[in-house]
Amino acid sequence: MSNPPVIAAVDGSDHSLRALEWARTAALSRGTGLLVAHVLPDVSQLYAGRRSSLHDPNEPARFADPVGDYVRGVLEAAPALPPEVRYEALEGSVPEALRVIAAEAAPMMLVMGSRGRGGFATLLLGSNSRAVATTATCPVVVVPHADRDAPGGAPGGAPADGAPGTYSHGADPHGTAPPAAGASAGRVVLGLHAAETPEDVLLFAFAEAAARGTTVQVVSAYAVPPGPTLIVDSPFQVIPPEALADDGDAVPAEREMLRAQTERLAPLRSRYPQVPVEQAAVPGDAAGRLVDASRSAALVVVGRHHPRRRSLLMGSVANAVLQHAHGPVAVVPALHPDEDS
Repeated sequence: MSNPPVIAAVDGSDHSLRALEWARTAALSRGTGLLVAHVLPDVSQLYAGRRSSLHDPNEPARFADPVGDYVRGVLEAAPALPPEVRYEALEGSVPEALRVIAAEAAPMMLVMGSRGRGGFATLLLGSNSRAVATTATCPVVVVPHADRDAPGGAPGGAPADGAPGTYSHGADPHGTAPPAAGASAGRVVLGLHAAETPEDVLLFAFAEAAARGTTVQVVSAYAVPPGPTLIVDSPFQVIPPEALADDGDAVPAEREMLRAQTERLAPLRSRYPQVPVEQAAVPGDAAGRLVDASRSAALVVVGRHHPRRRSLLMGSVANAVLQHAHGPVAVVPALHPDEDS
């Protein structure tokens, strides 16, 4: 594949087929290839190892691969396919096999379901999904199972009309050209810490919005000291950029957060002038706000962890959003960590 492909990790479960469909449409919108990867079941891996060790030419060269055959049939029934579709049957543990193929293929993203065939039905996030999202060298999109779809929303986080309390403006940095009605439906939601989020996370969110022809909603949280009048779960408090120059009625922390957002987003606005942007500064819990926003989002994009903390653990915000979001979540690592040092 000449361009970086989209990898879909499948195991034949309904959860992975939702991820496969999401990956198929993502590859189509980006005009790139689709690499369908699945880890062989234990019995097939044992057979492959036995045949290799015995060097027996009488043994059939091909072993049973029911998942690969089934997925091929599913894609053959799809209304459209990316320019190139390739299949890979992998050996080893699921997280390690997917981590290796992601490192080798250098994909645009790796897409997988939130749960596979194993585990308990009540799990919000499977161990394989968590492990891959925590260690992969590329962005990982986790598509939640159907039970987590927002009421009235489309499957897999497909577009749904707007979110109340959010100020929309077009690519104009002064917010003077609002988009047409419905332009923010199915938006890409970006969780942004203006001082810490790596540039790779912003680039991924804007590129995805450009490919989809939709809006980027940027959500940042600011700390609020506890007080008797604090309102829990209040709607987004948003100030348009043109209002930042006057006194306004917003709290200083909110105004400062919006200023920091505007400064950080300036290079992305120049690079993607066709992408409308919404800015939201919210008090308190960033993860909770992003989960709320996921009800009407096509995709929520978060950074994996602080770029300067060389930890293998996922950040608390990314972990919470993965656990509870109502639609697909992209966990993006710092792809060029040396540049963020």
